Amino acid sequence: MKRALLSLTVATIALTTACGGGEKETPATTTPPAAPAVTPGSPLTPADGGKVITIEMTTDEKGVNKFTPSEFEAHQGDVMRFTLVTGVHNVHFLADSNRTLSSPPTASPLLQLPGQTYDIAVDFPEGRYYFQCDPHALLGMIGHVKVEKRD
Repeated sequence: MKRALLSLTVATIALTTACGGGEKETPATTTPPAAPAVTPGSPLTPADGGKVITIEMTTDEKGVNKFTPSEFEAHQGDVMRFTLVTGVHNVHFLADSNRTLSSPPTASPLLQLPGQTYDIAVDFPEGRYYFQCDPHALLGMIGHVKVEKRD
């Protein structure tokens, strides 16, 4: 009898603990959430006289992953808009491949839905910069942008 009572007591304690017994419900907050911070990759507007340069990210029917264009020129104040067409891709300006770029842009998340974009403001010093799609770099999905001052 004592053993059965002990087993029943232990089972009751275990169920109470597992079901959250004793926890108090947190009241709903009435404070509105803070406005989201602007994050890298958010839609950007070019500076006066600048333009949006669209770079498409694709995987073709043969499985070839590429940026189009993969080589282009941009001017300070432009915006590079990396747009997913097909596949799953990101864009990453690696620090060790762009040593003259003191603060490279954050690597984008993997874009998975056609039409998703990731914007990067061209605020780099003049020079030539390397970028890649991390999962497909070894398969040749790389590119270069030559940045020049705006006239």
